[in-house]
Amino acid sequence: MAERKLIAGHAVRRVRRQAGLTQAAMAEALDISPSYLNLVERNQRPVSATLLVRLAERFDFDARALAAGEPGGGAAAMRRRLADPMFADLDIDRAELEEWLAGAPGGAEAFARAFDSRRAGGGGGADDANHRVAHDVRRAIEHWRNHFADLDLAAEALADELRLGSGDLGQAIADRLRSRHQLSVRILPVDVMPDRLRRLDLHARQLQLSELLDPASRVFAMAERLAAEAQGEVDALVRGAAFADRVAERLFRRHVTGYFAAAVMMPYARFLRACEATGYDIELLQRRFGAGFEQVAHRLTTLQRVGSRGLSFFMLRVDRAGQVSKRYAGASAAPLVEGGLCPLWDVFEALARPGELLTQLVETEDGARWLTMARSVQPHSARIGGVRGRFAVVVGVAAAEAGSLAAARGLDLAGRATPIGLGCTACTRPNCPQRSAPPTGRTRIVNDRDAGLSPFVFAPD
Repeated sequence: MAERKLIAGHAVRRVRRQAGLTQAAMAEALDISPSYLNLVERNQRPVSATLLVRLAERFDFDARALAAGEPGGGAAAMRRRLADPMFADLDIDRAELEEWLAGAPGGAEAFARAFDSRRAGGGGGADDANHRVAHDVRRAIEHWRNHFADLDLAAEALADELRLGSGDLGQAIADRLRSRHQLSVRILPVDVMPDRLRRLDLHARQLQLSELLDPASRVFAMAERLAAEAQGEVDALVRGAAFADRVAERLFRRHVTGYFAAAVMMPYARFLRACEATGYDIELLQRRFGAGFEQVAHRLTTLQRVGSRGLSFFMLRVDRAGQVSKRYAGASAAPLVEGGLCPLWDVFEALARPGELLTQLVETEDGARWLTMARSVQPHSARIGGVRGRFAVVVGVAAAEAGSLAAARGLDLAGRATPIGLGCTACTRPNCPQRSAPPTGRTRIVNDRDAGLSPFVFAPD
C-alpha cells in the first residue's frame, strides 16, 4: 500500500449499500467524517490502512474484495478495451476513465461484458456458455493481475525447504510426496496410458505420469500435487472469486494450482534476481530453473510483488488457425492481449520456424510500442505418426521498459517498428497489403478505374 495508493471507492460503496446505511451512518460507524467517506467512494481519496482495518472489524469486510470487485477488471483492463481503434476519436483520458468507474461501475461492467462478448463472437447456446466460463475465469485472474501473493510466499518457503533436502528438485518433490502425502510417482509406458499424460490413482496411492512428458513437465505435474500443502490459500482464492458455475470454479482452481507449481519450480525472489541478472533471457532461464519455454513465459507475467516488481510482461498462446488459448495481461495495459491478431506479427512466423526465438518491435494504432518475443512450442502428446499439436507462445513488454532485455541488445527501440493492428476488422490502417477485410463499420469503396495496395479500400471515418 506504501507503493501505490489503494483506490477502491466501488468496493466501499458496495459494503455500505449491502449494510443498508447512509454515508453519514457508515461514517459514524467507521469514526470518520461523512465528507471523507464521500471522497473515498468517489475515488478522490485512497483507502488508508486504518480505514481498511476498521472496515474489516466493523463490517466483516474481506480485504481481497478490494482487488476482486473492480468493474470491468479495473482501470488497466478497461484501458486495454478502450485502446480498440473504434474508440480512437473519443480521446478518453485516465481521469475520465476513473470518474466513469467510480460514478457508474455497473455501466462500466456492462460495457466490459458487451465488448468481450463482441470480441469473442459468441454464437449462442453452448458456445456462449463456454465463453462466459472462460471470461469469468480470466476476470478472476486479472483481478489479481495474475499475481497471487499468498501462494507465492507459500511456494517460496516450500521450495527453500526442498532445496535443503536435495539438489535435484524433481527427486526432492518425489520424496516429499512419498513421505508427506503417501503418494509414489510412477512413470508409465505410453502403451499402458495411451490417452493420458498424468493420472492420480488414489486407490494405488500413485501419481502416474506418461513417458511422453519431458523432465520439466514431469516436475511441474509433481509440484501440482504439492499444492495440497497450500490448500487454505487455494480455497480462499476460489471462494473469493464466487463463481456461479462449477466448471469455472474448477478451471480457476486448476489455474491457481498450476501457479503454485510454477512458483515452486521458479521461486519468486530467486527467479526475479535471475531475470534481472540475465536481462530476462528466457532460454537461459529455462536451463537455470529446469522449466519449459511456456512455463517461463507464464511466470514472467506474475512478477508483481509489492516492493519487488519485475517488468510488466503479457503473454499469448496461439495455434496455427490464429485461435488464442491463453491470454495473460499481467500488469501491462497491452491492447494486444484483448484484440484480434495481426498477420504482420511474428507470432505466426514462429509457427513456421520451430525452436527459433523471434524478436520484433511492433507499434499499435494508438502509437504504443512493444517488444515481443515469440517461439513455437509442441506438447509431448503424440507418438510418431500421430497428430501433434503446435502453438506459438509470445511474450511482450512496453518498448519503454525493454532497454535492459537481452533480446533488445542491438535493437533501436526508438527506430522503425512493424505497424500492426488488432485484426483486420478492428484495424483502420489504410494501404495495408496484408489486409483481408475492411474494418467493421467502415464503408467499402470499389473503384473500377484504379487499384491501391489493398483491394479492401474503405471510407475514412
